[in-house]
Amino acid sequence: MLDAIARLRRFNRAVTREVGALDTSFLGRGRPLGMARVLQLVRPEGTDVAIIRDRLALDSGLTSRFLRSLEAEGLTETTTDPADRRRRIARLTEKGQAEMAAYEAIGHDRAARLIARAGSRDRDIVAAMDLIATLLNRDQLEIRPADPDSSEATFCLRSYFEEITARIPGLDPTVFSVPDPASDSYRPPRGRFLVAWSDDLPVACVSLRPLDATIAEVKRLWVHDSARGQGLARRMMHAIEDEARAMGFRSLRLDTNTALTEAVALYRSTGWHDIAPYTGAPANVWLEKPL
Repeated sequence: MLDAIARLRRFNRAVTREVGALDTSFLGRGRPLGMARVLQLVRPEGTDVAIIRDRLALDSGLTSRFLRSLEAEGLTETTTDPADRRRRIARLTEKGQAEMAAYEAIGHDRAARLIARAGSRDRDIVAAMDLIATLLNRDQLEIRPADPDSSEATFCLRSYFEEITARIPGLDPTVFSVPDPASDSYRPPRGRFLVAWSDDLPVACVSLRPLDATIAEVKRLWVHDSARGQGLARRMMHAIEDEARAMGFRSLRLDTNTALTEAVALYRSTGWHDIAPYTGAPANVWLEKPL
């Protein structure tokens, strides 16, 4: 255990040095890392200041000082939410968007150089970083609606199709297409497509489409390798079931395959029961759950 702790502390020190966490001018842009991270979380359309504070674990005073400094530079503006005057909303200005683009370009270049140093082990290194980052961000993971044709949905669906093609014997990969030609079925007001985000990377998805006025079908449950073993698949299923209830559906159905053992076990442990087949191959298990 002591050896593992020592190795973790060495890793922490290496990352602190590599990312310039102690630099007074993070990435050479004239601000410390904390202020740069606040800027990164401010969106052009607006971000609740409380969300910024919670995401970065900053106290109210330091958050306010950072925002005042960014406002003095003309990078952000903070206003009171007209719908709830207790909330403050920070927004990026055009100058702020340009500054964020500069940060992104420098950060991308530095990351590319670091990965290049890994040489032939780059895939292993990136996979390890994915695992560590997802674990550290576990408490900040967000599940949000997405358009089924968006880039994040496309990434999730490609990953999902690659996995089931590899795991289900004899499955023809050409039967799948991304974007999904039936994507309108997963788009409001008819259906839903949910994506789980770990920081700014999608790590899971699940979708819902109507079968009739009272029954909907759950499709495309997928979780990235780095996010497995943390209960995320269960969270995704709870989230899509909540969406179905809010839309007025009375029951849900899904089809799956016995090769997907973890998925079948999850469904059976959360109240799904077997029903007669309602689709064809590659499904060989059909389940329903009342809401």
